[in-house]
Amino acid sequence: MQAGYSVENAFLESYEDMSMMYGRESMICRELKLIQRGLIVSLTMEELLEDLGRRSRTEQIQEFASVFAIARKNGGSMTDVISSYAVMIQRQVDTKEEILTQTAGRRMEQNIMNVMPFGIMAYIGISNRGYFDILYHNMFGVIVMTVCLAVYLTTCGLAEVILKKAVSGLV
Repeated sequence: MQAGYSVENAFLESYEDMSMMYGRESMICRELKLIQRGLIVSLTMEELLEDLGRRSRTEQIQEFASVFAIARKNGGSMTDVISSYAVMIQRQVDTKEEILTQTAGRRMEQNIMNVMPFGIMAYIGISNRGYFDILYHNMFGVIVMTVCLAVYLTTCGLAEVILKKAVSGLV
């Protein structure tokens, strides 16, 4: 569009660029081909973008289709609208990537903490034979260790839920 193409022609011309970057069988090229076919049968760009958003179930595409339709209806500068929306989407993507990067350390810590008790028990069991006999060879010991295992598994699950909510709440 910055080169002077209409919106429709810009989408048509972008197919060649995308096919060189991602290959003709990539998802973006298949979608651009569908847009191209839709334009040939006289569907509006707004309808095609709305359909793309609905099929992809991607919030950003659906929002872009709405913004595009409003800007087209009101006669705004499409180049400015598209570039400002692209910057906004890029910021969202960058924020999500930053959050995932920051939580990657927490996920690794959680995985280590989930495995650590079993490692400690294996070490003690190997280095000090008979240490756990009192816990596993009578009914009271079995009950205590079963309760401990249940508490441990509950805390592992709770830690997973907290981490997922933290990530999804920030993203």
